[in-house]
Amino acid sequence: MVSTESVLAFAAMSLLVIAIPGPSVLFVVGRALAHGRRTALETVLGNLIGSYVLVVAVAWGLGALVATSVAVFTGVKLAGAAYLVHLGVQAIRHRKEMRAAGMAAPAGERHGDLRTILDGVLVGVTNPKGVVFFAAVLPQFVDHSAGSVPLQMMVLVLVPITIGLITDTLWGLGASAARAWFARSDRRLSMVGGAGGLAMIGLGVTVATTGRTD
Repeated sequence: MVSTESVLAFAAMSLLVIAIPGPSVLFVVGRALAHGRRTALETVLGNLIGSYVLVVAVAWGLGALVATSVAVFTGVKLAGAAYLVHLGVQAIRHRKEMRAAGMAAPAGERHGDLRTILDGVLVGVTNPKGVVFFAAVLPQFVDHSAGSVPLQMMVLVLVPITIGLITDTLWGLGASAARAWFARSDRRLSMVGGAGGLAMIGLGVTVATTGRTD
């Protein structure tokens, strides 16, 4: 199984990587600003599930394909970017329908909890930062002589998953708290909803135009 030394070393590496806000954090913040605390927390859960799906893919060899194939990596990246832009556009389109009293998403954009979580899962699975980290960094902390490599990976990833749960939740709560102040005015709430939409569109464009090109 995984040694204590490997767990501690991977925890330190994970903390360094997670400390730099990436697509998942920015997505959570954008959703918090556009739709509020509940949506933000559900998005955090979806992101974590998506991240774990990535690890399962890496553990069983699919992650290596994504990491080494420019075409597959680009396809995954662009799919996530397009969905982020779509969500941002929807948030901007319906920003004037928000009401300060309820601080809820407008009727045209209100989805069930499962849909919100699935949005987070899709962004988590197509997160280029996650693909690179889990495909290139995670395998370095596995003890191949100990056997059960896939199981070791799925155990090790619980470390960044836990760190991400804490940090992403704090980001989401902070952004939703700021939104609560704006929600005292319908006009301000409309503005912050639009800002959340713009944040998601900007994130989508950034994801699409950055990353490996060789």
